[in-house]
Amino acid sequence: MAVSVAMKTLLVETLAVAVLGALLAFTANGISPRGIQLTRNYFPSSQVKSAYTTNSTPAQKLREKGLQVIETDAVSKLFRDPGVQEGRILFIDARNTQHFEEGHIPGAYEFDHYRPEQYLPTVMPVCQTAEQIIVYCTGGDCEDSQFAAIFLRDSLGLANERIFVYLGGIHEWAAAGLPREIGERNSGNLQNNKP
Repeated sequence: MAVSVAMKTLLVETLAVAVLGALLAFTANGISPRGIQLTRNYFPSSQVKSAYTTNSTPAQKLREKGLQVIETDAVSKLFRDPGVQEGRILFIDARNTQHFEEGHIPGAYEFDHYRPEQYLPTVMPVCQTAEQIIVYCTGGDCEDSQFAAIFLRDSLGLANERIFVYLGGIHEWAAAGLPREIGERNSGNLQNNKP
């Protein structure tokens, strides 16, 4: 019985401290010129949408971040350019290993920006010497190419003029009938896509 009386006393004292603390907090908030307005709606749904939603296209959003966008026709021409073999034109696949091995632009380097330490030793030297770097992912709503391009630009100090994001990604590449390489980089296992 002594334990239950002590427990009740502890609960009453805890409740009294909580109530007193809340009263002091509300009083201080009411007196303060920086106090929070407790009746204000800080997250009005219609205002939030109109204030933060823009009609920008994905390409415009990338340009606002200092990145250049490249389309399938231009990527296809660059792929056939001798600069690819010379290391002046570089393709970076920003997807994870499973997706990379299922099919990537032939000769592309894998760079999963979630695990940069795994790929930087290979990717960093070739990025430093390349004149044009095309970063891609799946395409559509995939933002991995954007994040990878920003990571490479900011971490390696690459100029924006050298980095291009291929918004169409591997889906548009395949839909255009361009070849994909299956497995690791330079595996030689090419799959020709038919549009």
